[in-house]
Amino acid sequence: GVPRILPVDLAADKQASANAFGYEWTRFRELRPEYREQFLGWIAPLTPQDFSGKVVLDAGCGKGRHLYWSAKFGARDVIGVDLGPAVEVAYANTKEFDNVSVIQADIYHLPIKPVVDLAYSIGVLHHLPDPAKGFAALVATVRPGGTVAAWVYGREGNGWIVYGLNPIRKLLTSRLPHVLTQVIAFLLTCILQPLVKLVYRPINRILALRPLRGVLFYNDYLYDISRFSFRENYSIVFDHLVAPTAFYLRREEFQQWFANNRLADIKISWRNKNSWRGVGVRSKS
Repeated sequence: GVPRILPVDLAADKQASANAFGYEWTRFRELRPEYREQFLGWIAPLTPQDFSGKVVLDAGCGKGRHLYWSAKFGARDVIGVDLGPAVEVAYANTKEFDNVSVIQADIYHLPIKPVVDLAYSIGVLHHLPDPAKGFAALVATVRPGGTVAAWVYGREGNGWIVYGLNPIRKLLTSRLPHVLTQVIAFLLTCILQPLVKLVYRPINRILALRPLRGVLFYNDYLYDISRFSFRENYSIVFDHLVAPTAFYLRREEFQQWFANNRLADIKISWRNKNSWRGVGVRSKS
C-alpha cells in the first residue's frame, strides 16, 4: 500500500497544488514509451547507468512515470513521494516492481534518512511556495557523495509565459473548476496539435526546410513536443493552466541552490531554451 505521512498543518497553497496535480494525474494516468527519452532529457547528463544498484528518490513522483524508468534502469530501491492523490496512480503504475515504494508525504518534511544515492525532482520545485526550501529538503535525504538532480522552468526564454500566460493562469484557469480548465486545455490543444505536427515537425526534420527554424516561435520546445500524441499534449497544456503556483527561475538563482547546499561538481544546462536542469554531488565533508 501507500503509507501516509502528512503534517497536520499543511499550507493551503500546497494543498491546492496537490489537489490540482492529483486531478491531472488521475485522468492522464497512462505511461508512454516516449517517457524514457523525456526523463533522460530532464536529468542529463545522467544516464541509465547512474541508476544501477542505487537507492533512488523521486520527490514529486506524480503518476510514477519516472519511478517506472528508474526501476527499469536497474535501481536497487526506488522511493516515490507525492503530496496528493496522484500517489494512488503512481502505486498502480509501478506495482509490478518489488523495488518501488510510494509514500504520500510533504516534500518539505520528507520522512527519509540521508541514505539516498540519487535524488531528483522533475518539474515540481517550481510549483512550491518556497522552491529553494524544497530543494534543500531533497538534498537532506542524500548521503555524502550522492547525487542530486532537478529540472525547473526557466525565466530566460519564457517572457511570453511570464507576462502573458501567467496572469491568465493565476487569475482565471487555476481558479476555475478543474473540469472547465480541462475543456479550455482541450480546445487549445486542438489548435496546438496540428501546428506542431504539420509545421514544426516537418520544418525541423526535412533538410531543405531547416533554414526556416530560425523564424519559428518557441521552436525548440514545440518541436520537442511534436513527437507526442494529442492526449499527451492535452495533458501538457492542462498542466500549464491548472497550477495554482508556478515560478520561472533564472539560471543564477537555480545555480545558487546547489552552491547554498554545498554541492560539488555542479552542472547546469539549458533544455529546449526554456528550462534549467542541474546535477550536483553532496559534499563528503
